[in-house]
Amino acid sequence: MSLNAKPLTPTAFAPFGQVTILPRHGARDEVGPMLNLRPGVAPRLRWTTPPPAALPLRLERMERHCFSSQSFIPLASVRWLIVVAPHASGGGPDMARAEAFLADGEQAITYAPDVWHHPLTALSEEARFAVLTFLDGSAGDEEFAAIGEDLTVLM
Repeated sequence: MSLNAKPLTPTAFAPFGQVTILPRHGARDEVGPMLNLRPGVAPRLRWTTPPPAALPLRLERMERHCFSSQSFIPLASVRWLIVVAPHASGGGPDMARAEAFLADGEQAITYAPDVWHHPLTALSEEARFAVLTFLDGSAGDEEFAAIGEDLTVLM
């Protein structure tokens, strides 16, 4: 099975969260909204440098953060891949209804809590990202699911 990646737009991504476009010339905008469903859990800002990948890309696992939104903010202009999936009726991600998006360095995203998504993937070059989420170090911070079928993202 394969997914064709399409350009990231706020409207297309709305069922899964929010897209924020980098503001221009002294303007400002908020990344978010950030949601925390566990009282007392603090926000954490992390920096990450995912290894570069190229399309076509075979997907192996998905993850979700049941109690927290999660924002990814590129720190330089780089193309990156976003793959999301709704919940399957028996649990886990429904990869038959997955969607793939291509983002550029001018776009940040915030996943809504409990959204299945592929790990952060920069395309063709190394990139740095800021990641904002609510974490307390417990098992409730994140859940992973192996993709049980052969699924490849194409351009």
